[in-house]
Amino acid sequence: MPEQTCWLPRHHKSPRAARHELREFLLPRPSGELLLPIGELLVSELVTNAVQHARAPRGRLIFVRFQLSPNSTLRIEVHDADSEKPTLRPAPTSSETGRGLFLVQKLAQSWGCSPREGGIGKFIWCHVTPEAAAA
Repeated sequence: MPEQTCWLPRHHKSPRAARHELREFLLPRPSGELLLPIGELLVSELVTNAVQHARAPRGRLIFVRFQLSPNSTLRIEVHDADSEKPTLRPAPTSSETGRGLFLVQKLAQSWGCSPREGGIGKFIWCHVTPEAAAA
């Protein structure tokens, strides 16, 4: 199963860097162009959440992993050093933020949160399928 990983700083430019990494990973692959628009949106939301909301010591990096299964399902993982699971909450209509997990829930085929090996932190994962991307 093809895979690509990267480490990103907790910085406001990291979502852009994650989108770039995903583009490099997907575009050479047959289903890559189809998966890219939703994949970029979801990785951007997940990395933004890790940058803005993870309560982790200074200097801790964000680990991002992309995998593409034989049936062209894209798996995105975003790891951070905060063990607290995210909460899906309704955002007020007047708010400009707070819809990241809502978008992940609506656009991903499936998603979830798991503890990291070793007990430090968590990772949020989501799956994007060609069928969902085409809809």
